[in-house]
Amino acid sequence: MGWFSSKDSGFFLATVTPSKDDVGITQYLGVVNGEAIIGANIFRDMFASVRDVVGGRASGYERSLKSARDAAIDDLIASAKELGANGVIGIDFDYEVLGETNGMMMVAVSGTAVKIG
Repeated sequence: MGWFSSKDSGFFLATVTPSKDDVGITQYLGVVNGEAIIGANIFRDMFASVRDVVGGRASGYERSLKSARDAAIDDLIASAKELGANGVIGIDFDYEVLGETNGMMMVAVSGTAVKIG
């Protein structure tokens, strides 16, 4: 398939909306979403500032962001399973900076819950 797809533990995830015949969709169940919010850590902020000056990757932030993204996907899958789905298609990720001092980041993921035969 020419688009991202994953089938883990019998659950199908895709970032595009494939045709019904591509994956055997039998029913569309509705839009589902998941969110996760992470707070910035003062020490991570300090080391990220140093990275901004000397260059390189901010691995602490990357790990936190990956963790938040994984939590948002888990939340999405749980919402889909509540509807009786075994897949989510058309997945979209959004990232927002929140808080008075921009000290938090929200990862939101949404898609269409489906049953695949």
